[in-house]
Amino acid sequence: MKVLLFGEFNRAQWNIKQGLEALGHEAILVSTRDGFKKVDVDVEIVNPYTSFYRKKFRNLINRLFHIDLTAVSIKRQIKSKKHLLSDYDLVQFINEAPFDFKRSDQLDIFNWLKAWNKNVFLLSAGLDYPSVRYAYDKKFRYSILTPYFENKGSKKDFSPALSYLTEGHISLHHEIFKSIKGVISNDLDYHIPLIGHTKYLGMIPHAINLSLLQYQPPKIEDKIVIFHGINTFNYYKKGNDIFDAALKIITEKYPDKVEVIVAKNLPYKDYIRSFDKAHILLDQVYAYDQGFNALEAMAKGKVVFTGAEQEWLDYFNIEEDTVAINALPDAEDIAQKLEWLIQHPEKITEISKQSRAFVARHHDHISCAKAYLKTWQEQIK
Repeated sequence: MKVLLFGEFNRAQWNIKQGLEALGHEAILVSTRDGFKKVDVDVEIVNPYTSFYRKKFRNLINRLFHIDLTAVSIKRQIKSKKHLLSDYDLVQFINEAPFDFKRSDQLDIFNWLKAWNKNVFLLSAGLDYPSVRYAYDKKFRYSILTPYFENKGSKKDFSPALSYLTEGHISLHHEIFKSIKGVISNDLDYHIPLIGHTKYLGMIPHAINLSLLQYQPPKIEDKIVIFHGINTFNYYKKGNDIFDAALKIITEKYPDKVEVIVAKNLPYKDYIRSFDKAHILLDQVYAYDQGFNALEAMAKGKVVFTGAEQEWLDYFNIEEDTVAINALPDAEDIAQKLEWLIQHPEKITEISKQSRAFVARHHDHISCAKAYLKTWQEQIK
C-alpha cells in the first residue's frame, strides 16, 4: 500500500510511517516541521514568514491588500510538488486545518490532495471542530479552554483554539467530512467528542517507536529530580501555571530533597534528551489522556504527571497512579502527589517499570500501523 501522511504534530505521523515501512508498505510524510520543534519529515513545506520582520511584512500586506503571503507560498509549494503528492492509495491529514491561514485556502489544499489521490482519511490528533466544540460547551469536566473561561492569559493565547468555532472553519469542517472515508482519533481527548459520529472509525492510540527510546531505570541517590518542560505559547492551555504553583509548594517544603529542571521551547531532539536525568516529568494538566511527549517520557521510564482520568483508567483497565499520575487542575493536589512520591521513592521505581510496559503494550508503532492498515482497508474495500 502507498500512503501519503499530510501534516505533523510532534512525531505522531512519523511513527505511523515508520511502522508502515517496517510492515513493507510505502509511506511519505509531507509537512512543515512543527515550528520550533523541528520534527522529521520526508517532504518539507516551508513557511518563509516566521521571523519577526517577515511576520510584520506578511501582516502589513494582508491588511493592505488582503493577500496572505504564507498561504500564497505554501500553496505554490504544494502545487509544485504535485508529482510527489499524487497517486497514493490514500492520504491521511493530521488535522482539519494544519496551517495558520484562511480556511478557504486550506480547503483548496485539501481539494487538490483529494483529487490527486484515491482515498482521504482524517486523523484527529490535535484541535479540531468536534473537540473544541465539546470543550467550549463544557462537556468535559475540564479542558484546554478551562483557563480561557477562568480569564487566564490573553485572547491571543486562545485564538488558535477558538478559530475552530468560526464560521469559516465550520464550513471547512463540513466540506472535509463530506469527502473523507473516515476519521480516526489517537487519544481520549479527541475520541470522546467523536463518539457516535457517522464518520468516526475509532481510536488508535498514539504510535510510539520504543526502539528509539531507551528505558532508564530510576536511580535515586540524593535528590529527586523533577522536570518541567514549558511551551510558552501554550503556557496556560497546558496548565504550566498550576505546575509552577505546585513546584513552589514542594521546593519550599523539601528544599534538600528535590531538584527542579525547567526547559522552554526546545526543539524535539533537544527536548527528548533534556529530561534524561529526571525521575518525574510534569507534562500537562487539562487532559484526560497522555499526549505524545508524555508517552515518550513514560517509555523512557519517567513518572509522568499528565492526563490519566477515570475514562482513561476504564478504557485501558488499569488502576489509578500505577502507570501515570493524573494531574488535576489543582496545585495543592499535584503537590500532595509529588510529596507522596518524595516520601515513597520506591513508588517511582514501581511506576517507572509499569509506564514502560504500558507504552509497549498499547502504543508500539508497528502494532499501531497494523491497526491503521486494518481500519483503512475496511473502508476502501
